Amino acid sequence: MRAIVHKQVNGSEGLCMHTVANRRPNAGEVSVRIQAAGLNHRDLFIMKERGDLDKSVVLGSDGAGIVAAVGKGVEHIQVGDEVIIHPTLNWTRTNEMPEILDILGYPSDGTFGEYVIVPFTSIEKKPAYLTWEEAGVLPLAALTAYRALFTRGQLKSGEHVLITGIGGGVATYALMMAKAAGAKVTVTSRSEEKRLQALRLGADHVLASDSAWSKSLQGGKVNLIIDSIGTAVFSQFLQVLASAGRIVQFGRSSGDKVEISLSTMFRNQFSMLATSMGSAEEFRAMLQFVERHRIRPVIDRIYPFEQAVQAFKRMEAGEQFGNIGLKM
Repeated sequence: MRAIVHKQVNGSEGLCMHTVANRRPNAGEVSVRIQAAGLNHRDLFIMKERGDLDKSVVLGSDGAGIVAAVGKGVEHIQVGDEVIIHPTLNWTRTNEMPEILDILGYPSDGTFGEYVIVPFTSIEKKPAYLTWEEAGVLPLAALTAYRALFTRGQLKSGEHVLITGIGGGVATYALMMAKAAGAKVTVTSRSEEKRLQALRLGADHVLASDSAWSKSLQGGKVNLIIDSIGTAVFSQFLQVLASAGRIVQFGRSSGDKVEISLSTMFRNQFSMLATSMGSAEEFRAMLQFVERHRIRPVIDRIYPFEQAVQAFKRMEAGEQFGNIGLKM
């Protein structure tokens, strides 16, 4: 089968179209013929940082498609079923997180191929109201946003949440989910156009990333901060966080070294939390949430499978608002 693989050199220069073996599913596994898949910043980090460049890796953590074959012992899943894939392959129960996560796209081969084989426990029914492109870009970013807001952040209706770096997939889902949950939402971005797009999407207030947030924040301090940027903006967090406020960190696009005033932390009883991916239980809960509220992914651009390199160049440039996907 054809697949987008990364090998030989770090960065997107190591991407190429390649023919790889298409095996049959073993017992307990399902083969899915991919219809659409989504790009994530995780793919960029893998290409930039992985050391085993002698190994060819099929990238891609997001995907949706049609069941092509099932292995022995697989029940309630049939050839022809339209499905969406949970990208964390070995995390079933939320309170039983494994020491090392096995995630589609690395170390396991991912969704940027014509077929992908996954455990049957990673398969859920595709929400019928979503197109293939929408379903294909949903899993990782929507799951990350859901866990950050509700499992880790414990967001409640009426609270004020600040989401940094609007425009990325997770931040965009977090905005829509927080509004659906009855929260007030402020977002940040360096881009005026992205701030305007966020207002059209439902944000209550927007801030320029390099402005003085504490002076321009409307409606008082915030209860929850959802952040993927890190170093460049972290110094502002403790100035705008209300007493007993929470910070949930899921990324480090500007660096991972920050300074924290411990006295400010314990005096105001702030909580610093981290999150990554999510369990199968949370994936099902996320799908139920988006179906109940009819949340649709914001699609920035869909590229043909053969134009994966161009798709990654767009993500690297940070030009997108919402999700970038590949159509098989």
